[in-house]
Amino acid sequence: MSVVDATGGSANDSAVGEPGIEQLPAAAVPTEARWKRGAYAAAPVVLVYLAWEITARWVFQLKGVPFPTPEEAVGQLGRLLVGKRLLDHSLYTHVGTSLLRWGMGFGMAAVSGVAFGLALGWWRGLDRVARPVVHVLQLVPGLAWIPIALLLFGVGERATIFMIFVTALAPVVINVVAGVRSVDPGYVRAARMMDATQRSLFFRVLLPATVPHLLSGLRAGLANGWRVLVAAEMIVGTGTGLGYSILQARWTLDYPSAFACIIVIVGLGLAVERLVFTPLERTTAERWGVVHQG
Repeated sequence: MSVVDATGGSANDSAVGEPGIEQLPAAAVPTEARWKRGAYAAAPVVLVYLAWEITARWVFQLKGVPFPTPEEAVGQLGRLLVGKRLLDHSLYTHVGTSLLRWGMGFGMAAVSGVAFGLALGWWRGLDRVARPVVHVLQLVPGLAWIPIALLLFGVGERATIFMIFVTALAPVVINVVAGVRSVDPGYVRAARMMDATQRSLFFRVLLPATVPHLLSGLRAGLANGWRVLVAAEMIVGTGTGLGYSILQARWTLDYPSAFACIIVIVGLGLAVERLVFTPLERTTAERWGVVHQG
């Protein structure tokens, strides 16, 4: 039996009469899609390469200063990856130290920010008192925390971790509060009418509605923490780290190594974005049917 559609024709006739994507050769659509994805992925890399190459040539011609080209920076990165020392340490030591500081500072900010944001979103009285303080923290640039960190902890690891924590905390809190406030009150009332426990209300109503905002806050906090990490290592570092290596390259005139460290910084940021947040958003959509917008 054929199913009649709104235009009076049958669904079967429509499928036969008009060629669609399903009737195209099997490899045509996937191949074109792969080509487009590859082109879009390569375009930013090509643009950065061209801008970098042009800048290097322009600086050398105008000022006579040797500006590392992409080839020189990538070549130096390759040498560092296979064992060349950078400030008496391997590149892996610098990367591991930076990631450890970043992870500790951001981890504390994520846990504290989520808990505090949920509390502010649930209790309006607390929100009215405490959220202005969070907004003040959001307005303070990361580097402005350097004197406070030095006074509190001195030069060392704790000062760097403190700066990452305080810089990453505010966006997490603000986004979690926004997520809690976005919950439809009707859902909360309906859950309570069905005798839902506080635990069920949190995990089945509050958390699914908050997750997209939470991911946005974590992404912003992670980026803030990564940026301030590099700056903090330049000033309050203890002899290792990517930021410290970039600063020291200035004094030794080892600019190819500085650019190699910048490439590593960008690569790590992109890796976290692709390997952490993209799967989390996909899992969120599959688990709760919530699609992150952005």
